[in-house]
Amino acid sequence: MKKKLIIIAGLGAAWVAAYATSSTANGAIDSQAAFSRLKTLTGEWEANSSMGKVHESFESIAGGTALVERETSEHMPPMQTVYHLDGNRLLLTHYCALGNQPRMQANAYNASTGALSFAFLDATNLASPGAGHMHNAGYQFADSNHFTASWELFENGKKKTTETVQFTRVR
Repeated sequence: MKKKLIIIAGLGAAWVAAYATSSTANGAIDSQAAFSRLKTLTGEWEANSSMGKVHESFESIAGGTALVERETSEHMPPMQTVYHLDGNRLLLTHYCALGNQPRMQANAYNASTGALSFAFLDATNLASPGAGHMHNAGYQFADSNHFTASWELFENGKKKTTETVQFTRVR
């Protein structure tokens, strides 16, 4: 199991490196295309993670202008992430079990590889600048029934852990 986690963490690092090269020269990405790709996740998903079995549901709301992700697992309180466009930016707000709400902006999207990454903007209810919070997130869309999510937890200004989970559509 430990070897599998090391391999998955290595894949997560490779995706982050790939994301950095997939945006346009001026740093802009096709946020509308990335958001459209995210909305294809609408439905129910399951995975096994280091925290046990994870269930995620994605629902398009507000006339298709926002996507709500609700995550539940055996050993964590429910969490929610909301994705939406803000002009030419794709943003997310993650309502975390840590009690804070980091906001991230999509900084790279490669439609041909299915790689999408988000980088930290700011956070509400962060106890201090060094308090633990989700800082970066990435998605790798394999096909219509499989995707991988990778979330980085930062503490004291440094990456503490990366959780990478492979999801399968159940509905």
